[in-house]
Amino acid sequence: MFKKILIANRGEIALRIIRSCREMGIQSVAVYSTIDELSLHVKFADEAICIGPPESIKSYLNIPAIMSAAEITNADAIHPGYGFLAESPEFSSICAEHKINFIGPPPETINAMGDKANAKNTMKSVGVPVIPGSDGVLISHNQALAMAEQIGYPVILKATAGGGGRGMRMVERKEDLLSAYQMAQQESESAFANGDLYLEKYLIKPRHIEVQILADQHGNVVALGERECSIQRRHQKLLEESPSSAVTPEIREKLYDAAIKGVKSANYVGAGTIEFLLTEDGNFYFMEMNTRIQVEHPVTEMVVGTDLIKHQIRCHAGKKLPEWMTDVNLRGHSIECRINAENPDKNFRPSPGTITSFHMPGGCGVRVDTHVYAGYHIPPTYDSMIAKIIVYAQTRADAIKRMAGALDEAIIEGIHTTIPFQKQLLMHKDFISGDINTGFLENFDYEPKKGS
Repeated sequence: MFKKILIANRGEIALRIIRSCREMGIQSVAVYSTIDELSLHVKFADEAICIGPPESIKSYLNIPAIMSAAEITNADAIHPGYGFLAESPEFSSICAEHKINFIGPPPETINAMGDKANAKNTMKSVGVPVIPGSDGVLISHNQALAMAEQIGYPVILKATAGGGGRGMRMVERKEDLLSAYQMAQQESESAFANGDLYLEKYLIKPRHIEVQILADQHGNVVALGERECSIQRRHQKLLEESPSSAVTPEIREKLYDAAIKGVKSANYVGAGTIEFLLTEDGNFYFMEMNTRIQVEHPVTEMVVGTDLIKHQIRCHAGKKLPEWMTDVNLRGHSIECRINAENPDKNFRPSPGTITSFHMPGGCGVRVDTHVYAGYHIPPTYDSMIAKIIVYAQTRADAIKRMAGALDEAIIEGIHTTIPFQKQLLMHKDFISGDINTGFLENFDYEPKKGS
């Protein structure tokens, strides 16, 4: 087992990893930018090293600084969390060169799964259903036009190196394809330094369903339930739950089988997620694989009753998965709300600033993952998520009630947050009945607070 793990990340996920390390008897090292000096992950790690100024490119994306911190502290492993360098083949390769264990896939796996067009072809080769579309990277607008004519509109253009909804454009008419192609290419080039695109059939009202997997170094792969991630705004998830109300035992078995096949085809090790789109007729199609721990992993932990970060670390340390994981039964229902420092009354405008009052909910079946506190200054430099509220109950209906109560108890003053929006969402009749899809929020009429 590793003796000391450096966490190449910040905020709540860094603190989450520190807690697992502490329980495993592993020393932890936090890295931080100058503006994050007072973050809780810095306070609670066994050691902490400043790696640069606030800009991500000079700190959390600064590979030489992170590697220097690992060498100075004699860390024998690095956990990248999610975001930043978590899916960087270059970082994975450099860790291997320096004989430091990267708690994530080797560079060749990240490359294979990170390029969405290649990942799609890999999954298709082992019989995993894929959305009709281009077999690889589009070479021109004309090729996109021909493919769209073949599979029928609407279609969606996607960046092969994309994520978070960037480099994506839905096209309903032939006349709009050229401008959409150019915009998606420019956005992808700007965001990922890679303008490659691929094209797929745009599915009407699908659900976004993902399967959590763990794979050890001995060929064992397990699927630990699915997560419903259909509540999204501009392709960014706002609320997740497990299990999905749309997934029957029969569909679940097929999802597991497809996810395990896909993971084995990639010779994957560690924690990962296979994402699917599920249509109203019960068919599902591979969308992408995330070769890291997900933001929404806590809902799986709640219904499975285990610590995914611990098992992820153990897999990379060469340990076998426990035998009980081969036959997991999901128990109860869990919901997670991402609390973002954004103003929903002003079109979700970012709301950095100082938190003047901060109280999080508690009680039976309530969990909060956060790195902030009263007096903490939220910088404008990073992602706006400041906390995750997770609840567990025996049924979905009870979980919704428990989350509504938890949001009522949450007090965050000094900044705006997405809590008012999520309160209204939880009370919507279609959400309560489980009649949701990835376009749900497009028709959700949020009522801003009076005086906004």
